[in-house]
Amino acid sequence: MSHTEGQGTAQDEAPLLEVHNLVTEFRTPGGTGAAVNGLSFHVRRGETLGIVGESGCGKSITALSLLRLIPSPPGEVTAGQAWFNQLDLLALSDKEIRGVRGNDIAMIFQEPMTSLNPVLTIGYQIAEAVRKHTGASKTQARERAVEMLDLVRIPEPERRAREFPHQLSGGMRQRAMIAMALSCDPQLVIADEPTTALDVTIQAQVLGLMNDLQAQLGMAIMLITHDLGVIAETAHRVIVMYAGEKIEEADVGSLFAAPQHPYTRGLLASVPRLGASVDGASERLTEIPGIVPALNDRPPGCAFAPRCHRASEQCRQHAPELAAHSADHQVACWHPGETL
Repeated sequence: MSHTEGQGTAQDEAPLLEVHNLVTEFRTPGGTGAAVNGLSFHVRRGETLGIVGESGCGKSITALSLLRLIPSPPGEVTAGQAWFNQLDLLALSDKEIRGVRGNDIAMIFQEPMTSLNPVLTIGYQIAEAVRKHTGASKTQARERAVEMLDLVRIPEPERRAREFPHQLSGGMRQRAMIAMALSCDPQLVIADEPTTALDVTIQAQVLGLMNDLQAQLGMAIMLITHDLGVIAETAHRVIVMYAGEKIEEADVGSLFAAPQHPYTRGLLASVPRLGASVDGASERLTEIPGIVPALNDRPPGCAFAPRCHRASEQCRQHAPELAAHSADHQVACWHPGETL
């Protein structure tokens, strides 16, 4: 089944999550800067939205902002709305947002070894989330933990539930994190680089598992990654972020077939391709010069202009607006579609 099949009438329904003009700022010794700067997007029910970009582009900060997990100080959400089931997540009280976290919206963090408590068993940690959000008894929660470990295809789930994180392989720990995230039947799962620490074989298994569970359980997924291969395998739509802003958005097929922003084209050109020669200079991977600008050192005009050899004086002086390139494709660029 293709990514776009099985969504039914999802595109006709009201979005599950709708974010408007999200701004998250951090105060540093060098001044205040926006890690997320006026970001707007939506996630439909049952779909996978990919958010891609280099480290430092604001992907993880976006997710943490929605769940109100930004450390304050130095960080603060200073503007925006995030509507989820008619609730503005950014306006909820601390008690109300705790009721949403792990229950309606769950998060799979980047590195399971630092996200799991090393002195508690896997089963206890999953059961704890179930008890907190559902009011289940200890016995019911323990049974649910074993059931979830079985769902994510961990062999001998009863035994694994009694083991500690260090007794599991990296792939099993990531599966346990997925089991914990799904234990309360969330409507939205935010997966932050869920396969970064895994080898390619286990990565493929975890991505396949997430696709299967989405089809089985019907939840939406917000997938944060820098890996365009993961996006191609998993996402329905893609947002490309740079310097805290959305610079391109399209369905996955359109983005890979006809990327419009020079940054997106550079990301795609830097991906290794199976069968490509590594001997000739002509086969060298394209690299994007420079780095993402610091929060408090954003250039005037287009933030990508200092790294883009297509940049004109217009780019350096004036920031482009996000504009429709086609029906389902938006880009913020003065010279969209031009070859790098």
